[in-house]
Order: sequence, then C-alpha cells, then structure tokens
Amino acid sequence: MRREQLEHVLRAAGAITQCRDFVVIGSQAILGEHPHAPDELLVSREVDLYPLDVPALADLIDGTIGEGSPFDTTHGYYGQGVGPETAILPAGWQQRVIRVSTPATGGAVGFCIETHDLAISKYAAGRPKDRAFNRALVVHGLVERETLLSRCAGLTDRALAERIVAAINGDWSSIAPA
Repeated sequence: MRREQLEHVLRAAGAITQCRDFVVIGSQAILGEHPHAPDELLVSREVDLYPLDVPALADLIDGTIGEGSPFDTTHGYYGQGVGPETAILPAGWQQRVIRVSTPATGGAVGFCIETHDLAISKYAAGRPKDRAFNRALVVHGLVERETLLSRCAGLTDRALAERIVAAINGDWSSIAPA
C-alpha cells in the first residue's frame, strides 16, 4: 500500500459514513508519519480504521469497501472497519497521532497511530507478521528502544508490558539498526 491509497480509502470511508475523522490503527498507520516507508512495511492491502465519533459505523466501511468488495476487486486494497478495542495502545496515544488530510482525502481526516505506539500494538498482538513488522521498524531505524520501553509503562496489563519489554530487548539484541 502507498500513501495515495491510504488517502483514497479515507476519502471513500468519509463518503460512505458521512464522517470526517477516522482513526487508523493497523500497520498502514505507518504512512502517516512515514509516507515513503520501506516497502517491507507496506505489504498489507488493508487500512484498519474506524470513525472517531461513531465507531459503530466501522461495519458499514467493512461491508462497503472491505475485503472482497467491488472496491477491493477494482483497486487491490480495501478499508477494514475495526473498533477502538482492536489495538492495545499505551496511555496518551491520542495526543501523538499523525494527522493525514490532503486534497486527496476529500475532506476526511485520518489520525494515524504514531510509529512507537503502532509498534507497541504490534508487540501486544504478537503474531509472526507483527514481529516481522517491528523488526523492520528496528532495522530501518524508525523506532527508538528507550521510547518503546517508556511507552510500556503506559500499559495497564503488567504481564503484557513485561512480555513486550522482553520482545523489545530481544529485537535490539538480535538486530543491528541500519
């Protein structure tokens, strides 16, 4: 996925829901802070998002421009409607989002999760694809170890925070940033 595709999904989601503001929480949130992110971070075909003020409209996004929809078939990417509970994020993430609003978003605004917060959510999910994503962030120097560790302090689940700290330390000990 590329930045212009993210903007297209935002525009379509805005038209469908009549909402203006969307939270982008999945891997393609990287395009907010890093519009020209390395290709290995852009392999996902979906934009995980929800309307900020009416999260329940995420189902409308899924049903209209979601996976397997005519939108997906035509463009090769899609919007996946999710909810605020989908990602585990550290305290204060709302103040760190990256705003995406261009003429191509058609008045819609994407609030993309900041890169370190995105990495924390990926560590929390812990799937192999999430671990690979985070390793790429480390290798390309797009995250700082100390910032990640400090964000873990904002997690309420202490066992999860400890697991994430161990994964962060493991990544830094096994991968030398570029």
